[in-house]
Amino acid sequence: MATVAFALTAALVAAGCGSDDDSGDDPLAEDKADGSSVVVGSNNFAESILLADIYGEALKAKGIKVTYKPNIGSRETTYGLLKNGAITVLPEYNGSLLAYLDPDAEQKSVESVNAAVKAKLDDKLTLLDSAPAEDKDSVSINKETAEKHGLTGESTLADLKDIAPELVIGGSPEFQTRHQGLIGLEKEYGLEFKSFKALDAGGPLTQAALTKNTVQAADVFTTDPTITKEGFVVLQDPKNLFGFANVTPLVYESDLSKEGIDTLNAVSAKLDTKTLLDLDSQVQLENKDPLDVAKTWLNSVGLD
Repeated sequence: MATVAFALTAALVAAGCGSDDDSGDDPLAEDKADGSSVVVGSNNFAESILLADIYGEALKAKGIKVTYKPNIGSRETTYGLLKNGAITVLPEYNGSLLAYLDPDAEQKSVESVNAAVKAKLDDKLTLLDSAPAEDKDSVSINKETAEKHGLTGESTLADLKDIAPELVIGGSPEFQTRHQGLIGLEKEYGLEFKSFKALDAGGPLTQAALTKNTVQAADVFTTDPTITKEGFVVLQDPKNLFGFANVTPLVYESDLSKEGIDTLNAVSAKLDTKTLLDLDSQVQLENKDPLDVAKTWLNSVGLD
């Protein structure tokens, strides 16, 4: 998932920060966990706060004392707090974390990405199991275009090859010149579009242009609630052009028991992209409290 997505979704946090109970007064305070409690942190965007609530409430269900440090800020801040033991658990995205730790690292599979992250991590930190859920760039098409050409959520980028010359694609200006953009779409899938329209990085300009059919395809993040609201179709990327952004807990290991680790891994095993999109939509479109959404979902999958 591109880092710019974090800033763009931060405004959506107004739907509710969740974690109202047992939360610290200052998210940047570096008071360390005392060994009897787990501190669950989140970055400053809506999905991260929701994920923190999901993982934190699962730990609480096991009788583990949890406090929250929500809405902290960027990875540069949260990684430092983890290393210092001020945070015990942080929902991360494996490919994005690897790009932060080693910008030149290749990303060929979930397993190789996670192995590369573990090799670069501070020795006090541990990366747990990755969820199938990913929040990353995608080429999505609007409802009108999907219906016209018979494309569904099972369709892949390769299915655009014959119709791409009819389509205008939109995205950030950088999307036009990046391998994870038009260059890679042509190289990996043979896609040559009618034209490119510079918009923003999956934000409101892109969403509006796709909804109004100003563009027929665009770079949209895979758990953006607009997908649900407007009926966009996310095309599958079997060649992994857009890399990996699996939700993956990063933990300060010495403050987390084996039961806690097993609990977090059990949560990740149940969380796929479709589910995360639905949960995000409940928070960001229906204005539900993320803590309530987290508890309801955990109950539905037997993890409460």
